[in-house]
Parts: sequence; structure tokens; C-alpha cells
Amino acid sequence: MKTLIVYAHPEPRSLNGSLKDLAVSTLEAAGHEVRVSDLYAMNWKAVVDAADFGEHATSPLRVIPSSAGAYDAGALTPDVAAEQEKLLWADTVIFQFPMWWYTMPAILKGWVDRVFSFHFAYGVGVHDETRYGERFGEGTLRGRRAMLSVTVGGPESHYTDRGINGPIEDLLFPVHHGILYYPGMEVLPPFVLHGTDKMTRGDFADAAKAWKERLLSLETTEPIAFRRQNSGDYEIPSLRLKEGLEVPGRQGFGLHVRDPRAGDGTSGHLRRNGR
Repeated sequence: MKTLIVYAHPEPRSLNGSLKDLAVSTLEAAGHEVRVSDLYAMNWKAVVDAADFGEHATSPLRVIPSSAGAYDAGALTPDVAAEQEKLLWADTVIFQFPMWWYTMPAILKGWVDRVFSFHFAYGVGVHDETRYGERFGEGTLRGRRAMLSVTVGGPESHYTDRGINGPIEDLLFPVHHGILYYPGMEVLPPFVLHGTDKMTRGDFADAAKAWKERLLSLETTEPIAFRRQNSGDYEIPSLRLKEGLEVPGRQGFGLHVRDPRAGDGTSGHLRRNGR
């Protein structure tokens, strides 16, 4: 297995840093190849601007056509091109980060904004009467697996249906479905550590054991059963889920996760102050 770890935390001695290091040592000990993109250590540029596209930047700047022109010409900046090469090399991608203000750190979102360029991660495939491009289960990154490893400051009870922050599955849905599944990656259920603001040394020992177990089962873990865009579940071109396909008891984001027991030939199976 070839694994890329995209790591976003400014402190190497943090809990996230320890989880990243443990992932590297565990996977390498099991015979897997590992690469790490340590975004803070790389001083990753987190904003998209005309400099990303050189002579292919439009004036005024329009990011989508500029991105397409630079990608098609092989003229994206070397840092972006290197990260795209890592994604194509990997068969598994792990994102290690703390949840800050209900989402990923800005530097990691900036990595997505720049690396997931037009014609690489989106704008792929044919748009016609029966298809709306290759995305949501198809696309450039199809055949790869992705998993979030997230630390959350608050207790688990805060992140449930009746918890004040809402279900963790809902908070992570935009990343799982809109960033990772969109260009074709199969998304594994996340590894989430709650209550990290008050984690003790004993708690970490338990967490480390659970993390090792998850890492060593990456190849056999069933992915979240998101519905593929072009599987026939959605009307074209409205992309509304067809009537009668709802899983009983599901609503909102849950409508777009099929019952894995149904077996439709697609993939199986989602506080601000993280540490």
C-alpha cells in the first residue's frame, strides 16, 4: 500500500503530530510506502492567486479557466504539481488535522483549493443528457481511498443528533462528499478523537492503540456508501435523488448514503478547539 499523509498542525509536538508520526511508523513497519506532506513545515501557500497560473492567468483573474490553462499546459507551480503527483502515486490518502471552527485548518483548505485544480480534480468527463461529468464516485482519483483522522476538543456527546454541535457525520460531510468523493476517492469512515482538550497520558495510550488498529485495517475497511452521481440514482440534469430511493429514517445529507446491504455494484459504506 502506498499512503500519502497530508498533515496540518503548526506544532510538531502536538497530539496531531504524534498521530502522524505513529501512522508513519505503523504503516512502514507493516511494509507499506509512506509519504508525508507537512503543510506547516512546507510553509504551504494557502491562497489561490494569479501567480499560480503564470502566463495562463486571465485578466481579470478567473480561477477556473486560468487553472485549466495552466494544468493542460503542464505549467502549474512546482509545489502544486508535486502534490498532484503524490496523489496519483498514492492508493490511500490520510488527512491528519484538528477540527477548528467546525472545519479543517485554513492551510489545509488552501491545499485543496490549489491542488484540486480544474481538469485534475474537477471539470473532468463528458456533460450531456445522461451524464454530468465524471464526479461523485468517478474522476481522476477513482480507485484511491481516503480517510480523515480528526481531533476534536469537545466531548462526544456534543457531536450527536441532539448535541449542540450536531452529528460529527454532518460536520464532516462537506469534506467527505464534496472534497474527497467528488473527484472519485472512496471515503473510509473517519477516525475521530473527542475530548482532546482534556486528554491524559492514559487516554493517549488507548487512542494510540485504536489508531494502530485502524491503520492496519485500511485495506479491508468498507467505505461510506455514497451514491455515485452516474449510477442512475439521480435525475439528469437536476441531480435530484429519484423518488423512492430513500433509505428509511434518512434525511438531509443521509439521503446521499445508500443502504450498503442493497448492493448496487458501487463502493460500500462519516469544536472548534481541536489539538
